[in-house]
Amino acid sequence: MSIKYTRDYDKILDDLSRAISTIPQFYETFEMNDTEWTGLDENEKAVCLRTLADDVFYVLGSDPSAPVGPGLAEYDAAHSVIKITAGPQLVHVVTLRE
Repeated sequence: MSIKYTRDYDKILDDLSRAISTIPQFYETFEMNDTEWTGLDENEKAVCLRTLADDVFYVLGSDPSAPVGPGLAEYDAAHSVIKITAGPQLVHVVTLRE
């Protein structure tokens, strides 16, 4: 299985990064705690988020879902979207088509 997309990959990663950043303690995916995360400067945080978004995209190419800290990422091939569940009432939809 692979993720099919026609949208610019960088724009997909931008949207994924923003969506992932709304998951409480998403940085636990990197095995970081609150102190370690807050100790990073803004550039380091942005790099970590971008790396995580890229990793999530890669994982969803072989698994339809993956945990992200306490949240969840899911690839919905039928609708060409990635859903990021950040909480019980917050789900982001990242489109993969232009």
